[in-house]
Amino acid sequence: MVTGNHLLGRIIEESEMTKKLLLILAVLLIAGSPLCAQAPAQGTPSANYHWVPISACLGMAIASSLCGLAQGKAIASAVEGMARNPGAAKAIQLAMLIGLAFIESLALYTLLIVFVFAK
Repeated sequence: MVTGNHLLGRIIEESEMTKKLLLILAVLLIAGSPLCAQAPAQGTPSANYHWVPISACLGMAIASSLCGLAQGKAIASAVEGMARNPGAAKAIQLAMLIGLAFIESLALYTLLIVFVFAK
């Protein structure tokens, strides 16, 4: 949870109406993309193929930045937990390393998708 005087914290904690509006917006963005998709005509090259590498790079940038933020949050929480309870430091450290491996795997899967689709 975002705490302090952050803009994101104020937006998230503002009201239930904001949460509902963001959920509706996310559903519309996810559902709208396949509804507007069109298959190219037979025998014609795709006119918008030049956008594939650009969108792949944008997707990798978003995935990498969010994985970096998640790793920072995981490490900060683990260090705070070890400081509060030094007896459980080994268990917290193991759980943190497993969590970091899962977070990093998300970025690696995105990189794999980029290499597969951006030929």
